[in-house]
Amino acid sequence: MHAVVLGAGVIGVTTAFYLAKRGFRVTVVDRAEAVASGASHANAGQLSYSFTDALARPGMPGKLPGLIFGSDDAIRLRPMPDLNFICWGLHFVRQCTAENYGRNTATVLQLAMRSSGLLDELRREFDFDFAFRKAGKLVLYRRAGDLAAAERSVLLKRGFGCQTRVLTLREACEIEPAIESMRGEYAGAVYSADDHLGDARLFTMRLAELLRDRYHAEFRLGCEAQAVLTANGRASGVQLVDGVLHADSVVACLGAWSRSLLGTLPGGQPLVPVRGYSVTLPQGSHAPSVSISDAERRIVFSSMNGEVRIAGFADFVGFDESADRKRIGMLLDLARDIAPLAADYGASLRRDWGGFRPMTANSQPIVGPARIPGLWLNCGHGMLGWTLACATGFDVAQQLASSQV
Repeated sequence: MHAVVLGAGVIGVTTAFYLAKRGFRVTVVDRAEAVASGASHANAGQLSYSFTDALARPGMPGKLPGLIFGSDDAIRLRPMPDLNFICWGLHFVRQCTAENYGRNTATVLQLAMRSSGLLDELRREFDFDFAFRKAGKLVLYRRAGDLAAAERSVLLKRGFGCQTRVLTLREACEIEPAIESMRGEYAGAVYSADDHLGDARLFTMRLAELLRDRYHAEFRLGCEAQAVLTANGRASGVQLVDGVLHADSVVACLGAWSRSLLGTLPGGQPLVPVRGYSVTLPQGSHAPSVSISDAERRIVFSSMNGEVRIAGFADFVGFDESADRKRIGMLLDLARDIAPLAADYGASLRRDWGGFRPMTANSQPIVGPARIPGLWLNCGHGMLGWTLACATGFDVAQQLASSQV
């Protein structure tokens, strides 16, 4: 059976891997000239298995007017006269209850924990380097109220076997001494030893090489898919710019661009792009070993391959990239203010990145069959695409294989 996977990011390539392992002949299609050219290219690198908290939570609707008028530099929220965005906003507000927050957080948590186990299996079976490191993760909280809310989340997750714990600032510094060189008054932290680091782009590249060499997968890069074709009421292939690619099944892993090709998603679920940014620099004299997040400032410091990747922000501005230079400048200024010794901020060797993450209203990815038989979806992972890639790729491959029996 021939399966075409649309999208060569970490989600698409991981999905292709699990399909190939199940015996499918696989072709991966992407308009980019290389794999992992979009949201997978330079994300924070965090495999955040323990930090799956849904964006929609109690109290968030009351903050929305302030966000629209710029009350939080880390989030840009620009209302758009777009039916999909309006629909997403209405869905989001309805998700902002304690019951929905708990259910959405727990659902993604269980998916993340399965993804951790699957990545371990993959690493044992195929020994390739992608800067993986069992680093652990510390999330720092400036306000006692935010720390108390985080502690309630810790208790919720503990019921599902997640071993995060709340620490005093002194305890956090014992785990990561670099915090002592950071500026800011912190009330405490949440720590997970089970959260790791890895270069998502390098992982995607290595997995693509494995797919080509061992499973004879084909990659059609620099080739844009224009439409999913149907015959006899089911997906039969893809219309490409240079012709038709026939297939028995099509799996769409198109991230934030899923709606542009597919139109309405199952159940009418809206999906919006959320732009994030990163800067990669040489390490400073006090680069953290543990991955560190400042929860209030929405900024992350991750050490990989002798460098520090600083990532953050969440911009709900559609597919607008015009503010990238300004936002990356703000991210650098914020990082320098919070952790002046974490990176060599004056280095000429600096790599900037901006990418669109696909966000659902309930923070759960869309994984499974579409309305058209033979068409499958794996999208909507938000900021957790790298974290959830193995689990959702495995699940789609399993569902697709079962449907062929």
